[in-house]
Amino acid sequence: MRIGAHVRDDDPLRAADERGAEVVQFFLCDPQSWDKPKVHPQTAALHERNLTIFIHSPYQINIASLNNRLRIPSRTAVINHAKVAAEVGAKGLIVHGGHVTSDDEIDAGLDNWRKLFERQADKGGFGVPILVENTAGGNHAMARRWDMLARLWDRIGEFGAGFCLDTCHAFAGGEDLVDVVERARAITGRIDLVHLNNSRDEFDSGRDRHANIKKGTIDPELLVAVLAAADAPAVVETPTEGQADDIAYLMSALGASRR
Repeated sequence: MRIGAHVRDDDPLRAADERGAEVVQFFLCDPQSWDKPKVHPQTAALHERNLTIFIHSPYQINIASLNNRLRIPSRTAVINHAKVAAEVGAKGLIVHGGHVTSDDEIDAGLDNWRKLFERQADKGGFGVPILVENTAGGNHAMARRWDMLARLWDRIGEFGAGFCLDTCHAFAGGEDLVDVVERARAITGRIDLVHLNNSRDEFDSGRDRHANIKKGTIDPELLVAVLAAADAPAVVETPTEGQADDIAYLMSALGASRR
């Protein structure tokens, strides 16, 4: 079980050193753009370091969407980012679950996820695991509530889809963190990565606003318990100025909980 942070993409090695991180997650391009990712300039150096690497896909990707102008470039972006993620040695590409606009579209949105995996399976796969991340808000989200997550996994689980558990998103999305790991594993069979974030907002707020581990509305000891139960790599996506303290606290607390 290794712990690290989401860091700036221009110099992840330096950022990891500054934070005492064993894991780094970063973007391959502007996360608000459709830019095609390029080979990262630190690729060779990253291969030489004892770091666990994850790549986060751009925020606007929505594989579930029924809008061709959004869904088609989203599929292309996932494939392109996965290719470069493999080159950099990443353990997975994180992709948000996405959403549709009405109850009537939910099944079609779930089917769109299946089509992504089906079509790429015919081409030999993505090169890295695709880790679907649960999200905090939206009434028609594919991965906010666990009943919908189960419906999504009925479509994509057979293709080896991975899962990224975000604690802020789960809490803000209305999922109890006390047994969240057990319930997630019962659906997905796996947890590949934990985004260990506190929340600035209250339970079931639907708001995606991260806080540092000891400064949010979630009991920090509960976050440690989630990480211990998950037994997976963890990344804090918390405010930058507190990330080193977040990592140090988690390493210390996790070590104490296992003694």
